[in-house]
Amino acid sequence: MAWYAYCIAERSAFPELARHRRPTPLTGVTGLFGNQTFLFPAADLAVVVSEHQPEDAARMVGADAQLAARDHCRVISSCFAKSTVLPFRFGTTFEDDDALRRSVRSNQRHFLANVERLRGKAEMHIKLLVDDICPETKGMGHQPATVGQQYLSHLRESASRQRERQSRARALSVQMHRMFLPLAEEVTCKRMDSGKMLLDIAHLVDKKTVERYQNKYSTATQQMKDCNMQLSGPWPPYHFVHRDQRTNA
Repeated sequence: MAWYAYCIAERSAFPELARHRRPTPLTGVTGLFGNQTFLFPAADLAVVVSEHQPEDAARMVGADAQLAARDHCRVISSCFAKSTVLPFRFGTTFEDDDALRRSVRSNQRHFLANVERLRGKAEMHIKLLVDDICPETKGMGHQPATVGQQYLSHLRESASRQRERQSRARALSVQMHRMFLPLAEEVTCKRMDSGKMLLDIAHLVDKKTVERYQNKYSTATQQMKDCNMQLSGPWPPYHFVHRDQRTNA
C-alpha cells in the first residue's frame, strides 16, 4: 500500500500509539480527498499519513490540486496543535511500508535533532509591500545590443537600480529583525508587476511569545506607514524545516 505523507510528529504526543506498533487511525482528521489519516509509528517518531491511490496522484496535479494543497496544510496544522511537527513538502509519497520505514530509519538522527530544535517554536509570517524606489524606465528594456553606447548605459542604470533595491530590502529586513527579534528568519524579495517590492518574511519564534509578537506587529504598522503589512500565524515551521529536511521518498 502506498502512503501519502503530511508530517513527522512526536510519538509521545499521541497516547493511542502507546500500545500499537502498526498504523493507527488519527481520529477526527481526514486527509487528501477525504481519506482517513493514520499515525505510522517509527521509534520515537510518528509519521502522519493517509492511503495513496493511483487516482489520487492524478487529482493532485489536476483541477483538485489547490484543494489538495489546502488539505495538506490543514492536516499538518491539526497535528501542530498537539506536537512539534516537521512538515513534508506537498506531494511526498512512499510506495509501501518498507519504503517509509527505511526513510525514517536512515534520517532518524536528523529528524530527532530537528524536532528538538523546533520544539515549542512556531512560524510567524509577514508580507511587506513597499513602493519601488527605482521604477523601471520605458524605452530601452527591449532594444537590441546594436544600439551601442546607449544600450550599455541602460545596462549600467539597470544594475544600479537593482543594487538600490537590494539595499532597500536589506535595510527593511534588518529593521524588522530589530523590531521582532526572532530566533531565526527567512526573507525573500521580489518586484511585483504593479511596480512595488514585496518582502516575504518568515520569523521563527517561541510559542509563548506569540502574543507579544502580535503586539509588536501592531506597533510596527503604526511606525511604518509607508508600507502595507500583512501578518499571519502562528504556523508550523514550514520555512525552517525544508532547508534541512532530507528524505529518501
